[in-house]
Amino acid sequence: MILARAPFRISLGGGGTDLPSYYSQYGGFILSAAINKYLYIYVNRPAADDFIRVKYSRYEQVSSPDEVQHDLVRPALKVLNLNGSLEIVSMADIPAGTGLGSSGTYLVALLAALYELKREKVPTQALAEQACHIEMDLAGHPVGKHDHYLAAFGGLTCLDIQPDGRVHVSPLDISITTVEEFHSTVLLFYTGVTRSSSDILEAQKQYTQQGDPLVVDSLHRTKELGYRIKEALEQGDLERFGLLLDEHWQNKKRRSGKISDPQIDRWYKMAQENGALGGKIMGAGGGGFFMFYCPNNRKACLRQALAAAGLREMPYDFDFEGAKVLVNF
Repeated sequence: MILARAPFRISLGGGGTDLPSYYSQYGGFILSAAINKYLYIYVNRPAADDFIRVKYSRYEQVSSPDEVQHDLVRPALKVLNLNGSLEIVSMADIPAGTGLGSSGTYLVALLAALYELKREKVPTQALAEQACHIEMDLAGHPVGKHDHYLAAFGGLTCLDIQPDGRVHVSPLDISITTVEEFHSTVLLFYTGVTRSSSDILEAQKQYTQQGDPLVVDSLHRTKELGYRIKEALEQGDLERFGLLLDEHWQNKKRRSGKISDPQIDRWYKMAQENGALGGKIMGAGGGGFFMFYCPNNRKACLRQALAAAGLREMPYDFDFEGAKVLVNF
């Protein structure tokens, strides 16, 4: 029996520039942080029969990888040439469709478990890149490289993405004091709304490929803000980080009418009125988690206001381990 896990992530800047429709023309930049909320994959080799069983929100029992309906499990099994007498079960600390990178995290944890099953060691970057290939090329999901790399590497991490798709991974050059202050002043709240990011990301892909000036200019601005957010955090200027988050959110909303809605806008305004300097919806938008920067002397007010509005705070810490195998026996 094997149990592997990979961390979810919170995007800090540059989100959307990791899609090939953008980086293949202009290069991309992502700044993100892995958090101690995980997706777990349990893999076992049952002795009684040769079925493949996959348990997630559905239950599948089939005879070959080609029959598997889960569109990430099927290509993963075929790429790794795994067949028969296999059980795969997934569990997660956070629901899917909440903007914290669930599909990429699932795939990285799955590959980590399956390679352990095969007794093969794979470098972290190769693990991330293979997960990207499976989801982007084989499954055809309109996603970028962000989620897979953060799930594989963990940490507070910068991704510089070249037009040819190569990714340079580097840790954020940030002091322990700033990390502690960040953790104290950056809060996560769950809206209770889950959504599929595919429509938003597919539309961004089409508009970028067509050279839509509104979308392309917004992504250029997003990348620039990502670099400025990196600089602010490395300089320990958390207040500037909070103000840049607000710029990032206002710019992001320009790309699609589905990124926000009147209710999300009301929550955001309420947060600003109660102490938040800035924030944004995680992931593609439309629901999921809010991230807000709020000075320590205003946190109680912010928490009270958002709790009264029905939003639930999620405590978190950072993950610096990335994907790992927890159990193998």
